[in-house]
Amino acid sequence: MTLDQLRIFIEVAEHGHVTRAAEALDMSQSAASSAIAALEASYQIKLFDRVGRGIRLTETGQIFLREARAVLDRASMARSVLQDLAGHPAAVAIAASQTIATYWLPRRLAAFHAANPRVRLNVVIRNTNEVESAVVESEVNIGLVEGPTQHPALIRRQIDHDQIVLVVASDQPPLPVNARGQLDLRAITWVIREAGSGTRRGLEDLANREGLSLDDLNIFLVLPSNEAVREAIEAGAGATIISRHVVASAIAAGKLIEIPITLPQREYALVHHRDRHATLAQETLVAHLTGATATSRSLKQS
Repeated sequence: MTLDQLRIFIEVAEHGHVTRAAEALDMSQSAASSAIAALEASYQIKLFDRVGRGIRLTETGQIFLREARAVLDRASMARSVLQDLAGHPAAVAIAASQTIATYWLPRRLAAFHAANPRVRLNVVIRNTNEVESAVVESEVNIGLVEGPTQHPALIRRQIDHDQIVLVVASDQPPLPVNARGQLDLRAITWVIREAGSGTRRGLEDLANREGLSLDDLNIFLVLPSNEAVREAIEAGAGATIISRHVVASAIAAGKLIEIPITLPQREYALVHHRDRHATLAQETLVAHLTGATATSRSLKQS
């Protein structure tokens, strides 16, 4: 059994198709098929069942998939350790949710780069749930989120906080209220982010306080970015709950108005996997983002 065979097996399992997996790995379909066949023949087991034009993991394959991923994770950690010890130029992969990536992170990464110019930083923007998954699956080294995380393998550290606000276009009529004189959440037309986003969770929490769910609300539009939501609200599409960072300039310009309502602060958090080796570059970046005392080892000396 080789690491290449495990890598091919994992890719085929994730795609559910040999040809697509081969294309992702930039290899021939026959080579990918041969690798899977060799694994099955060596141990006299069946890892996949054919279903139509695709394939599906057998029960044995599902169990083996967890172990194969663990082996590749360990191999990746070993490679990181050697690169760290050898003083090779380092890279850190980061996944950040939208508000953090757009409004909180850039200046801090610029400051980090000025102090550590040899470290290459790769950032992808995803919603909170997707960031959590990316860290768990080792697609990235560090995650930055503004919503809750659940996975027990993650270590979570608060790095800052954010205030969410309820806003509407400045030329819109007053929002409807109920018999108690409170905002009638069910009568408001809402524009919200996609499932898994931190700001959507803010509206869910507000609804839960009133004994409601999102299904009870009049959700007019679901959009994939903060900026798209802000533009829709400025155009008079309804109301939304969103980070003050996103709408501060629009409020200052008189395009939006903030509706006075008590909403909790959100926690900005850094998450990383408790079982993954952290390189010196990763440790230094975490210390920079959390405001912790920097490690005594210097990247410039490595």
